[in-house]
Amino acid sequence: MMKRLIIVFAILTVYCSAFAQEQIVYQSKNLPKADTTWVFKPKQYKKLDKLPVMFLLHGYSGNYKQWNGIMDAQKYADEYGFIIVCPDGLFSSWYLNSPAKADWQYENFFFDELYPNIKQKYKVDDQNIFISGLSMGGHGALYLFIKRPELFSGAGSTSGGVKLSDGFGKFGLGELLGNPLADNELWKKFSVYDNIDQLKGNPKPIIFDCGASDFFYASNNQLKQKCDELKLNATYISQPGAHNKMYWAKSIKQQFEFFRSQLK
Repeated sequence: MMKRLIIVFAILTVYCSAFAQEQIVYQSKNLPKADTTWVFKPKQYKKLDKLPVMFLLHGYSGNYKQWNGIMDAQKYADEYGFIIVCPDGLFSSWYLNSPAKADWQYENFFFDELYPNIKQKYKVDDQNIFISGLSMGGHGALYLFIKRPELFSGAGSTSGGVKLSDGFGKFGLGELLGNPLADNELWKKFSVYDNIDQLKGNPKPIIFDCGASDFFYASNNQLKQKCDELKLNATYISQPGAHNKMYWAKSIKQQFEFFRSQLK
């Protein structure tokens, strides 16, 4: 009898967990192929009228499953009470509108399709919408925040490639932006480091971090210096670690704690 009860409980647990998670497939004119987005609803979802949202963007060569493999997104949704949205960055989109590839317009997809659909489909608290990401997604989160800060309550980045010049000849950036030697100013047009000044005077919080052994560490330090010069509401965490899953698992908990403290 006890064995049967344990089996039934396990089945119910799996069912409840699956019920809280949904996958949405977007066929978009802005993207070369379908985009799958994984949404995790907290266990208190049905009891509340509105809930905060966290968009989490994955890194280069990853997909919509990456964050769940790092932090157990359902556990985080339940613990912090956030709806967690994990879109697919299609391996190497950098979450921007490519001037070189007409069918890679990720920024348009995010703002014109994904963001409004999430707000329509779920019980979203407009006053508490955040965005963060790792590596390519860290750049993407800050970049999208810079482009439309009025749509978010704050933004974050962990191990972010915040200076696109660090990716000359790597990470698929040449295919998206063209040859940097031919048009270096074009690369700067899409780089967080070169556009952060657009947030001058904006009081919304930013949090970003990078491990001291990360190949993006120097650029994140430079971004911190620039944020200080602009007097932005930016929190920077410099700590031991490299560009890997172990570091991101530590970092994302720090970020969720930070964003929970910012809830209105």
